Amino acid sequence: MQELPEEHQISRDLSLRQLQQKVDTWIQEIGVRYFSEMTNLAVLVEEVGELSRIFSRTFGDQSFKKTDLAYSIPDELADILFVLVCLANQTGVDLASAMEQNLAKKTSRDLDRHKNNPKLNS
Repeated sequence: MQELPEEHQISRDLSLRQLQQKVDTWIQEIGVRYFSEMTNLAVLVEEVGELSRIFSRTFGDQSFKKTDLAYSIPDELADILFVLVCLANQTGVDLASAMEQNLAKKTSRDLDRHKNNPKLNS
């Protein structure tokens, strides 16, 4: 596999804002332009399907086929994250702010809900 140029390498401590900038730089320099939002949504669904295939064979009841061996969980999760970041960039969403707001919403809504769920505490 070819080594990435330094400007495209990703630190393990990358913030969401930095990730959004890295993806945008990659798109501008290598990807030429973003696919349309609808195309990226379709690509996202496709990537989630590929992850589902791996999960159904790894953790479910289906067996692997030779064609499945090219897929890996880390690679498919990265593909999904890449497309999500593309969609965020295209629609002007700051993922760091969105995640902070989403976690605050979940915390307010679910503060005791999961602790009191007998299905999770058995």
